[in-house]
This record gives sequence, structure tokens and C-alpha cells, in this order.
Amino acid sequence: MAKKVITFGELMLRLAPEGYYRFVQADKLGATFGGGEANVAVSLANYGFDAAFVSKLPTHEIGQAAVNSLRRYGVDTSYIARGGDRVGIYYLEKGASQRPSKVIYDRAGSSIYTASREDFDWKKIFEGAEWFHFTGITPALNDGVAAICMDACKAAKELGVKISCDLNYRNKLWSKAKAGEVMGELCKYVDVCIANEEDAADVLNHQCASLLAIEEGGAIDGSLEALRCLYELGVRAMTLVWSNRNDIADGVNEECSGGGLTVFGRKVVTEMNRLGMAVDVSHLNEAGFYDLFAKTDRPPMASHSCCRALCDHFRNLTDEQLRAQQQAFFSNISHELKTPVT
Repeated sequence: MAKKVITFGELMLRLAPEGYYRFVQADKLGATFGGGEANVAVSLANYGFDAAFVSKLPTHEIGQAAVNSLRRYGVDTSYIARGGDRVGIYYLEKGASQRPSKVIYDRAGSSIYTASREDFDWKKIFEGAEWFHFTGITPALNDGVAAICMDACKAAKELGVKISCDLNYRNKLWSKAKAGEVMGELCKYVDVCIANEEDAADVLNHQCASLLAIEEGGAIDGSLEALRCLYELGVRAMTLVWSNRNDIADGVNEECSGGGLTVFGRKVVTEMNRLGMAVDVSHLNEAGFYDLFAKTDRPPMASHSCCRALCDHFRNLTDEQLRAQQQAFFSNISHELKTPVT
């Protein structure tokens, strides 16, 4: 039986001109519903998880339409509080060429904006749940919603529910100083924090994270002890090859050989798994790619390989490889959640 994953945030009405029309050119706007945390719930439901979305929406027809937009994908909406007067709105103008996209928010006074802490019984919501996810957009709405996020994090931690947060800093919602103050407290409860370098710099006291990596496994010169020394020096990821053949595997330039991981290469992957180092598949040929997936118990990374269907270059990954990468990632999450992936 799939365990519950809970997401919490605002579900908004998106109004957008057709195609790449600008606001001033449009005579009609398409209407859809969306929100960062709601999108996560929909994606997880599509992957077979028992995903529930928590928010507050009005009881009128627009509020119900928002609820229905999630139900159609199998998302549990039973924890959505009902009340308030309006659904938040954002207007989206798609960018084109050098012109960036533009977003105009009209969310003040929305149901979630005016929600109270009493609207949510977190201990009940987290019954049977394994994971809780929110983003930095939600506590940015106002201090009241930030307090609700804190209640949720405290309850999740008390009940042993893992917590993930996507910082997702929005300068139209709050200042860097305010974001750092609020998110700094919330992140004390977070197990997995997701952020790009810019968001990390803007929100987490301007501290950027980095990953020390080595490109080309030949750097260890056939020695597992050298690999361990690099790990002790801070290296946390390594590409096994750089296009050509080495004593670990064949690269993409050796595709016709049909060779994959060598006996030593399999030992390298096993040791990297044990150390917790990320195995990078960039430059690895297809035989080596699938040898790796048969050997590793952790999802590999592809730091600088693109999609071959978009750019037909032999170093890019095929759709089948991307699906294998995706399955490995979600299988790893599924293992953490003790939930089967379908």
C-alpha cells in the first residue's frame, strides 16, 4: 500500500494570453490552475504515490473547479480547508526570444492568504504519511501563513515524517532579509532542501553550496585507495570516463567496441556507492551506462549530458537512458518511502 506524501501551498488560477501574445495584445485569456506544491502532488500521484495536497479554497464554484483540477489526477484533496472569498490569480505572459516572461500577481486576500492556524489539524493530516513537502513561496505570503508552515514542520518532525523544501525565492513576495529570517527557522526542520545557487545565496545567509567533482575516473590510476583519498579530500562525484577507454569503462568514442564496465570499474562503482559518492554517467557509452545501472544501488547523475532527441549527438542520452535515470531516481525515493513505483 502506497504511503502518503503531503504537500502544502497555494493553488492559484492562472490566466494567460494564447501563444506568445503580450497582455496588451490579447483579447482573451486561457484559464488553468497551478501552484508549485500542487504540481508536485500531481506528479507524485502520476507515479503511483498516495499524494495529498493541503491548502484553503473558497466554497464557491471557482474554488471547487480548483479542487477538481487536482482530483482528476488522483490527488487527495480531503485535507483542503474550505472558506474565504477568493482564489489567488496570477497573469502569465510567455517570453519570446530576448523578451522574458512576465508574471503579475493578484493574490492578496485569497483564502490561503487569510487562513488561520486553526484551519489545519496537522497531526490528523500526517497520519500514515511518510513525507511532507512545501516551498518558500508559501511562507512568503505573510507571517500568518509562515506560522502555519512552522506548525506543519513541527508536527511532521514530531511524527517522524521526512520534510523537503524547495526554497524557490520570489522577490515579488518578500525581501532577501525577510526570506532569510523565516526560511532559516523553517529549514531547521527540513531533511532535504532543494535550491539553485542563486536561491541559496539569496535566502540562506548568502551561503552558496558547491560539489567537488572529478571528470575522468582515470585520475585514480587504477587504485581504489586513491579513490578513497580523493573522497577524504572532499571529492563527492566523479565521471567514470572521458569519452575514451580507460581501466574503468569504455567511453562514447568506443561505442562500436560493445564494452561497458570493466571488472575494476565494477569495484569502483561499489566503492563509490559505499562512500556515498555520486557516479556521473556523462561521457560513458551505452553498454557502460546499463552495466552501471545493473551494479549501482544509488541513482547516478548526468551532470553534462543532454537529451539526444533534442540534439542528436552521440554523447547525449537516448530517451531509454533518460527513462532509466528517471526510474532509478524515483525507485530510490520509493525505497525511502517504502512505496512501490508503478
